[in-house]
Amino acid sequence: MPNSSAFEMQQTLLKLRQIHLETERDTELSKNLERLLQHDSSGSPLPIPVRFTGNLETRGIMMVEGSGGGKTTALRKVLSEHPALMPNKNDDFLRVVSVQVPSPATMKSLGLAILAGTGVHDLSERSKAWDIWKMVKHRFGLLGTVVLWIDEAQDMFFSGQPSEIDNMLKTIKSLMQNETAVIVILSGTERLSDVTAFDPQVNRRFAKITPRDLVSGGDEQDLLGSIVSKYCEIAGLSFDAGGNVTGRLIHGSRGRFGRALETVLNAIECALFEEADELTRLHFAAAWEAQEGCAWKQNVFVIDDWRQLRLDESAAEFEFERKERQFRKLGRA
Repeated sequence: MPNSSAFEMQQTLLKLRQIHLETERDTELSKNLERLLQHDSSGSPLPIPVRFTGNLETRGIMMVEGSGGGKTTALRKVLSEHPALMPNKNDDFLRVVSVQVPSPATMKSLGLAILAGTGVHDLSERSKAWDIWKMVKHRFGLLGTVVLWIDEAQDMFFSGQPSEIDNMLKTIKSLMQNETAVIVILSGTERLSDVTAFDPQVNRRFAKITPRDLVSGGDEQDLLGSIVSKYCEIAGLSFDAGGNVTGRLIHGSRGRFGRALETVLNAIECALFEEADELTRLHFAAAWEAQEGCAWKQNVFVIDDWRQLRLDESAAEFEFERKERQFRKLGRA
């Protein structure tokens, strides 16, 4: 491929990756966030959390979805564009602090990660956990922080001992109390809701958002087909949907919207690299083979009985055993 063609392909893919498709995730997030923010007399949202329980505490949002569903992208989009949370060049407030759970996840490591999100990077790791979290709350008050978003939040609860998990849950609850209380947003996989359900006091403080998986054969399959066609139009390709490409795409993506879009982009990249005029099932097959590392005879875009293809069996067994071990620990605690 000539250098000029490679550049054009990269620019086309960059343009496609910058497209944000609004889904029920965006709608539900925006609705719940609006409910948790105060509004002025004209109805405009303010960067002030609503207080509940006798004006003593805030509430939070929990978004639970399997890996590759699109929750992180939706949260980043909604939080970055909400008018009450956007940065103001006339002040130094930090309305939103976002972190990804560090590994290994402990009270201290999570507290240090949140402090880093507020601009504090030089705190000694020998500092006591209690002092770290006290400083977190102080920084929230100083910076006018309204929202704390913790991504991959399920990892907070599956690397420590039961006592550590209990402390994590209590700390989350404490962040939504007193003068510096913030709206806490937790996003993660199904494991997140499994663990928070063990503490009713924490669980009741969160509105739950659980986006549905894509279903092959329904309206969602037609919608996905129209998305692929639109992407192809931008990329200068036609789209051959023969062989139930969109149904195979949904199955191969485990019903996850984000994973489906990633496969579409990878397939378009394969077509552009070949300098093809049409996006076909073979391009999807090549993209899926590279992504999954599977044999051709196990490729969802190749085999006839693709609906019977079992995906992620080993991972599901590992996850089940891991949850069972952790729940036994929690039960003993």
